[in-house]
Amino acid sequence: MVRPLMMVSMMALTTALGACQTTGPMKTDPGAVAAIAASEAMSSIPQDIHSYAQPNIARVTHVALDLTADFEAKSLSGTATLDIAAQRGATEIVLDARNLDIRSITDSNGQALRFTEGRDDPILGHALTVQIGEARKIVITYATRPDAAALQWLTPAQTAGGRQPYMFSQGQAILTRTWVPTQDSPGIRQTWDATITVPSDLAVVMSAESLTPNGEPGPNDQKRWRFAMTNPVPPYLIAIGVGDIDFQAIDERTGVWTEPSRLHAAHEELIPTAEMVDAAEALYGPYRWGRYDLLVLPPSFPFGGMENPRMTFATPTIIAGDRSLVSLVAHELAHSWSGNLVTNATWADFWLNEGFTVYFENRIMEATEGRDRALMLQSLGWGDLQDTLASLPPADTRLKLDLAGRDPDEGLTDIAYEKGAAFLRTIERIVGREKFDAWLTGYFERNAFRPMTTELFLEDIRTHLVTTPELEAQLMMDAWIYQPGMPSNWQPPVSDAFAPVDAAALAFAQGGSASAIPWANWSTQERQRFLAWRPPVPPASGRWFSDAQLADLETTLNLRQEGNAELIFAWLQIAVQHRYQPAVPTLERFLTTQGRRKFVLPLFTSLWGQGEWGRPIATRLYAEARPGYHPVTTNSVDAVMGRPQ
Repeated sequence: MVRPLMMVSMMALTTALGACQTTGPMKTDPGAVAAIAASEAMSSIPQDIHSYAQPNIARVTHVALDLTADFEAKSLSGTATLDIAAQRGATEIVLDARNLDIRSITDSNGQALRFTEGRDDPILGHALTVQIGEARKIVITYATRPDAAALQWLTPAQTAGGRQPYMFSQGQAILTRTWVPTQDSPGIRQTWDATITVPSDLAVVMSAESLTPNGEPGPNDQKRWRFAMTNPVPPYLIAIGVGDIDFQAIDERTGVWTEPSRLHAAHEELIPTAEMVDAAEALYGPYRWGRYDLLVLPPSFPFGGMENPRMTFATPTIIAGDRSLVSLVAHELAHSWSGNLVTNATWADFWLNEGFTVYFENRIMEATEGRDRALMLQSLGWGDLQDTLASLPPADTRLKLDLAGRDPDEGLTDIAYEKGAAFLRTIERIVGREKFDAWLTGYFERNAFRPMTTELFLEDIRTHLVTTPELEAQLMMDAWIYQPGMPSNWQPPVSDAFAPVDAAALAFAQGGSASAIPWANWSTQERQRFLAWRPPVPPASGRWFSDAQLADLETTLNLRQEGNAELIFAWLQIAVQHRYQPAVPTLERFLTTQGRRKFVLPLFTSLWGQGEWGRPIATRLYAEARPGYHPVTTNSVDAVMGRPQ
């Protein structure tokens, strides 16, 4: 049976419902109201080892921000007003904070409240404990510091336009606490609103409904921008972008924001977004967030995309000119169901966000681009998974992770993404797509706006789909989740389109000419496959190709002038592994003009691993590139390069 909901006190329910009210046209999702009420049963919230919060005693239900951006000081300052639901008799609430300057905390009447800031942890920050007494609304006056890890402040020279500064946030996994003092755990969902004041020649977007699409007059010739998110979300999805940006619609509910000089190219590239939203709804039910827009950020954005509700943040490296990398949009869109609607309760269950999303992304691509394209993408992901399985300690190849004492970013590997998706494809293959789709649609509906654990997932699927011992034995679900490696019932995806690509790669490796490679006739995915191919047994020298072969490849395929970031990255991985000196200028240009961690971290790791050849190059390039990278990227690369954190 489905786990029964615990009873809710009238005080908690009233607080929860009050937190959902807002002005403007966006209406609170009825399912969201029910989810807030249900989650007010305090003991139902899992304890998160990456948060100091004690939500079973007192929890944040709503955050109201009133902040002013100071680009010279590189700081946001103002207030965060928190609505609180608490157990009867609770007298304090514990929040998460890191590198914040807390100036005062009061109740809603301005009465000062006592607070203490705990000892700093390099990963978690510190506990901010507030003596709330009878108060159920508190006002925190504070400012962020220039080194706030969630925020990146760009100079005009670091933007495409070159005239105005830029600022954006990246909160996942536990960085929201560096700019918003709240309970920064994915299991503690909160509604929120914001008033942001910025210079009048800049625009603001956030992961919420805009209540002032053109801004409104503010103090000192500035502008105010107001936003509201009436559906409860995990704090890592509170996001902001400020800069010289403009908007162009794709259809009535989708569109693109970016710097004006890049708007036309971004819009043309992302036109398939509207069709993807329709395809996603046809698969697994209505899109429940209103608009779906994208903000294409400056090149320093550390991820390919971030699934902030209503406003996906995306890297400009997906603008390839031929729409060949738009599967990233499908991925971030799919998060509107898996991740945003149903969210991992703690980062140990990260696969519940990403494994479901990779599966869903591929179904969107199949619906919009066809089965062949979807299989190619599956196969490329499968190859990435094999590399990851070979590189990680066995304990980290389980879906359910042990992250005690570790940064949750360490769980951001292809295990969560690709092994998780392979698990779901295994279930689909064994039970049949029709039954699997019916279960998955119901899973999203039953658990909408609620945190999810691996154990609750197993309870749901065993209640609604896997109902016999025979089927349980076939699926091997516990082995997939709790054991390292791949269970014996896995089957790799097979793309027939890659057979001639592999044949061409083998012919080249055996001494053939690059001129025989049908590069011009291949899709980006076929080109990625070719560059990722290696002989099954590496030679004793560790080199698959000679310098002459690499020069032939680089010249014939025009890899020095390649504009597709995925292909440049794949080529540079080969070049670094072979210590191919002529590719160093391409490497330098690539590493100093974008900061996507997916590309930057492996390349610096490869360089560092090349000892006396690679380390001087890595040291020189990192010194040049590091000031332009987001802290999410520098924290990872610093560890590789041995820099102090």
